[in-house]
Amino acid sequence: MGDPAGSQLRVRGLTAGYGAAPVLRGIDLDIDPGQIVAVVGANGAGKTTLLRTLSGLVEPTEGSMTWEGDELRGTRVHDLVRRGIAHVPEGRGVITELTVEENLRLGHVWRKDKDDARRATAEVFEFFEPLARRRRSPGHQLSGGERQMLAIGRALVARPRLLLLDEPSLGLAPKVTSQIMTLLKNLRDDTGLSVLLVEQNVRSAMSIADRGVVLSLGEVVVTDDAARIAEDDDLRHAYLGF
Repeated sequence: MGDPAGSQLRVRGLTAGYGAAPVLRGIDLDIDPGQIVAVVGANGAGKTTLLRTLSGLVEPTEGSMTWEGDELRGTRVHDLVRRGIAHVPEGRGVITELTVEENLRLGHVWRKDKDDARRATAEVFEFFEPLARRRRSPGHQLSGGERQMLAIGRALVARPRLLLLDEPSLGLAPKVTSQIMTLLKNLRDDTGLSVLLVEQNVRSAMSIADRGVVLSLGEVVVTDDAARIAEDDDLRHAYLGF
């Protein structure tokens, strides 16, 4: 099953939305193994809807989404996680009543290999030292940056091969944003993790991405090398607002 020589994630003609009018219109997108693809665009471009559709939270009306050659449409959310796709939504999604350790445990509660689940949790504490120091603290006592680390860490303990990450820098200090971007790059380089990154901070996203995708009004208007998108003044002024 699947085609290991081809794209890991292949999206063709994807149309989806929340009512009669589609938010996404005919999206084509590819992610190769071990690749970071940054999706950027103005507010309302459809970036979050794209991630929600890929993660099974929004049902597409047209098009196909294949993961390692197999169709994703109709796959239940928890089955996507088992197949290697983890989604960190905008807003972090930490359960504030639970401790750091308890939140991380939710990320691997379904895994049969408990020894590796414990190793994965230990690795998250190595990646994010502030979480290690606050492992027994409830989520409501964490800073915004620590909550974002915890949300990413909870996804990583599931050992995903593709991470869908929505606006990780939102509301964070530049230093924390830099730390998270460096972590994503290191994970890509060291483990082969693929990342589909939706990010408002275009310069930061493009600095670690292999390719960039620009959305406008639910359509892909540009797909190119990340560095070329970052350097294209006309493109930035037309679609990215700076």
